[in-house]
Amino acid sequence: MNDFKYLKEYLDTGDATEGQLLIPRKIYDTLIEAVDKKLLPRSEAGWYLGPAQIPGSSIDLDYEDENTGTIRETAEGAEFYLSAPTFSSTNLKPLKYGTAVRITEEMLEDAKWNMLDRSIRTLGKRFAENETSLILAQLQGCTNNVSGGAQLTIANVVRGMQYLDDNDYETTTMYLGMETVADIRQIDVFSEADKHGSDEMNRSGFIGTIYGMRLYKFSTNAAPSTTYSKYAFVFDREHAYAIAEKRPVTLKKFSLETFDMEGAILSQRIVVKLIRDNAACRIATT
Repeated sequence: MNDFKYLKEYLDTGDATEGQLLIPRKIYDTLIEAVDKKLLPRSEAGWYLGPAQIPGSSIDLDYEDENTGTIRETAEGAEFYLSAPTFSSTNLKPLKYGTAVRITEEMLEDAKWNMLDRSIRTLGKRFAENETSLILAQLQGCTNNVSGGAQLTIANVVRGMQYLDDNDYETTTMYLGMETVADIRQIDVFSEADKHGSDEMNRSGFIGTIYGMRLYKFSTNAAPSTTYSKYAFVFDREHAYAIAEKRPVTLKKFSLETFDMEGAILSQRIVVKLIRDNAACRIATT
């Protein structure tokens, strides 16, 4: 009884919160995962070259130059003009990316979940985010550019498409940063069901298609910088860029017995390269 009186007086002093000491608390033993980022799919690459296609440290990609080889009127008895298509080659040399993680045996024994496996899983996602960053950096380097205002407009999109049309490419795909996604969602012509867009974005958040282009949004946190939130890219998926992957994401576990630690190394050898400069266009807002 005296113990109860002392506890009540202690709670009344304001040094503790009433009820906090009396109600048992449980620490939630399930890890709340970080949200997955919006990344770019490999399906939009014009070429994907895997390890079996890269016998050495790099691979040459040969392609025919645009608008080469001409036909001319020839007079009777005159010699024909010489003309032939020209060809170019570009080298794709995968670079190595990787990281390592080390966990003490005590942490493995005492943690509520397997910290090594969890770390491996999370770091694996970072490789996919890095690939998105590499793709965007290459598209950023294209020559064609549309400078818009504070918001992305229909006129900006149409002008970007025209760059590809002028060079005989198809605008199959559009990548959008998050600010340009917000701009698109506010353009009625793309959200009304009887026009080029789809009312599905009003119901489910799906962006839809614009003039036959498939739209993909990418996370600002997976881009090379936050400025990419203001960018959109239109391109021809058959011709714009290539991905060469000499080593897929690879896991090697190891033990450091003298340190009483377990660890893992994750690595990948990959490169992304813009192949047809005129098959892509950047649209930038301010």
